[in-house]
Amino acid sequence: MLVVKLGGSNGLEFDAPCRDIATLVGKGEWVVVVHGGSREMDDISTKLGRPPRYVTTPSGFQSRYTDRGTMEIFLMAVAGRVNKLLVEHLQGLGVNAIGLSGLDGRLLQGRRKGAIIAVEGGKRKVLRGDYGGTVELVNVPLLRSLLKGGYTPVIAPVAISTDNEALNVDGDRAAAALAAALGAEALVILTNVPGLLRDPADPASLIPEIPPGEARAYLDRYAQGRMKKKVLGAIEALKRGLGRVIIADGRAERPVLSALEGRGTVISGEGGS
Repeated sequence: MLVVKLGGSNGLEFDAPCRDIATLVGKGEWVVVVHGGSREMDDISTKLGRPPRYVTTPSGFQSRYTDRGTMEIFLMAVAGRVNKLLVEHLQGLGVNAIGLSGLDGRLLQGRRKGAIIAVEGGKRKVLRGDYGGTVELVNVPLLRSLLKGGYTPVIAPVAISTDNEALNVDGDRAAAALAAALGAEALVILTNVPGLLRDPADPASLIPEIPPGEARAYLDRYAQGRMKKKVLGAIEALKRGLGRVIIADGRAERPVLSALEGRGTVISGEGGS
């Protein structure tokens, strides 16, 4: 079983990853797809008069501030349009894909943050009314029943809270939670760079492998911007027993297959310490 996270950033298209997923499914592999949608979300929310608001936490992680109105746009743009276009694309390649969000069947359950501590203008602020959250429970029986039935789940990063509210959850960390809960062989996180770079401005500075037990040090030293959440997701998955995470270039001709061959940044073993 393989979990593939398709990013939603600029410069990353879905054609090549979908072809690789179709190849794997055609060989009898079970694949669970998780997708982002930040670009689509930014475009639609701006057109609707609610431009995106990104904030940075004191520890340097970037996230979207999601009030209730933004959450409803997220459901429309990401759990709706992006999810169904991906399902359409995979169906066209012969994959019997089924589109879901974490709301459906309580697939992803989590805890609502309610407030974010952000650093703006050099000062700490508490932003209340946030509908962001973190995945704490995965409905594994539901996913396994779909996979056994010949379906390929395509999952939007939305969870349901303990109070039955829709939550915007980070796609990379959601994919990590899914991969660990399912006991997947690997998690492939596709992005718009070759992997974790020593110098974000230099694609040739790729770190091909992170030694077991050193992922946290590499996160603190090298990961910047959205890459921080990807490495954090890898750490969380490895702590829960996943054997391997590959952060790879989704723009490559064979992005998923190349990642499984070791191209990108490979994090394995006890990488979460």
